[in-house]
This record gives sequence, structure tokens and C-alpha cells, in this order.
Amino acid sequence: MNVTSSGIINGVIQPQYGGHGTQFNENGIPTYSLPFKVEGAPQETVSIAIVLEDKDAYPVTGGFAWIHWLAANITRFEIKENESQTADDFVQGRNSWTSIQGGEQSTELSCYYGGMTPPDKPHVYELHVYALDKMLELEKGFLLNELHREMDGHILDQFTLKGIYEN
Repeated sequence: MNVTSSGIINGVIQPQYGGHGTQFNENGIPTYSLPFKVEGAPQETVSIAIVLEDKDAYPVTGGFAWIHWLAANITRFEIKENESQTADDFVQGRNSWTSIQGGEQSTELSCYYGGMTPPDKPHVYELHVYALDKMLELEKGFLLNELHREMDGHILDQFTLKGIYEN
């Protein structure tokens, strides 16, 4: 399985998908989501799940990765840019903007893509894509641990796409 994104050019995430973009929610969080395409998923794939995280956030957060986007029950192999805001055919979980470090943004606003705003230096972002053999029993606002619990034993294949976002 392979995952590509027209929003990542030569390993660099393009400005519009983060703090240098033009689309923000009422709290100033970037909302214009990264597009991606999955190719070569196993034939038995029933759904796709994704986790977009920033492990370079460890020193900034005091020891944990920053979750920018969680989505599950995706039944197609291409997500276009900004579909976190517009699509209604998959379920989205809570990002880290709902945390104390993220300003405790409401769950409602945090159930979408919350783009990149590295505060200290360029960060590497990882888009983990999972091909699954079932639809997951998750509701809007699910947490990362709930996603992993539901996926356990159902991952057919996975791929991690990385990109750097400049601060």
C-alpha cells in the first residue's frame, strides 16, 4: 500500500495546510485539510482510518505527540483538500486542540482537521493510514486510544507519509 499527497511537495507540506494558510476556525486554528490518495490497498479493505500526528511536539507539550486529525470509516481511496470541513461520509475524532495546551477548544470544533502551527522550529508530521477489514464502531469525537482499540486485530496494511511544515 502506498499513500501520496499533492499537498506535500519534495517532503514539504504546503503552507495552506497550516498556520501560513488562509482558512482558520473562530479560535485561529488552521482548518484547511491535507489531501491524500491511497493506492494498492488490500482487496479485502472495508475502510480506511487515519492519524495525523506531530511527534516533534514532545518538547513543546511536555512529553506527548500532538494529534492534528483523526478520521475513520473512510470508504474511498482519495480525500480531497479541505474535506475535513465538507465531507460527511466518514467520522472524525478529537484533535489535540481540545487539550489544555491547545486552549481547551470545544469538542465540536476539535472534531476536524486542526492544522500545523509548529511553535519552535520546523516539525515533521506523520500521516498514518490504516487499511481495515471492517467499519469501526466509533462516533464523532472519538479519541486516539478508542481508535487504536477498535482497529486492534483488523489492520490489513498501513503506511506512514511524512512531511515537514515550516514554522
